[in-house]
Amino acid sequence: MAPEFTPLPTYKKFATLPPNLDPAKLPRHVAVIMDGNGRWARQRGLPRVMGHRQGTETLKDLLRCCKDWGIPALTVYAFSTENWQRPKEEVNFLLLLFENVLGQELAELMRQDVRLQFIGNLVDLPASLAEQIQRSMTLTQNNRGVTFTVATNYGGRQEIVQACQRIAMEVQCGHFSVDEITAELLERYLYTRGLPDPDLLIRTSGEMRVSNFLLWQLAYTEIYVTPTLWPDFDREEFYRALLAYQQRERRFGKI
Repeated sequence: MAPEFTPLPTYKKFATLPPNLDPAKLPRHVAVIMDGNGRWARQRGLPRVMGHRQGTETLKDLLRCCKDWGIPALTVYAFSTENWQRPKEEVNFLLLLFENVLGQELAELMRQDVRLQFIGNLVDLPASLAEQIQRSMTLTQNNRGVTFTVATNYGGRQEIVQACQRIAMEVQCGHFSVDEITAELLERYLYTRGLPDPDLLIRTSGEMRVSNFLLWQLAYTEIYVTPTLWPDFDREEFYRALLAYQQRERRFGKI
């Protein structure tokens, strides 16, 4: 049964938490697969890159919304290890867009008290982008507002394999034995160490898959799929996702 949705008056849609959401039941950590930028552009007869540009504006508002509504962690899937297979022009545009947005928005991130993190294989990124990423993480590391994690050149299988490789090296060096390897130990070697697992995963554009995103961390995450394309995902759509989340019963395998 679909959750009841009460449209909000326009003046109440933006600055504060909608009144029929329970602040005590908000997710601590929301993850998002931002899908549909290309389709959004194609529907309007625009180049695909314009969809990515508009999607960036959507992301900026979602981050502000998390701060306004009291959600402490947001993680987004920005660029996967598979995205290198896209046309070279689109890949180059995306990487340049990341770099430009970081440079333009860093002061605003500081003002909003956002702590910025990047996860993934950052070594393979262009040097100028990697430098901008490191600078942004260093400057925001002591911020205590929203923790904003951007998965860039990220793959969930790659993350788990790399964690296992590092643990194997530790065993070879005698730092601990095979019997001491636990789920808790493995989590210390993941990119997301220190973050709680996502409570809610949102995927836009109607695709019903997780696309190699946070494979370990999503074990008990509630999944919400919307047909809305990412550039059109506004605060009202986020409200719908949170309302659906709050009407679910999370059992974590128990009765």
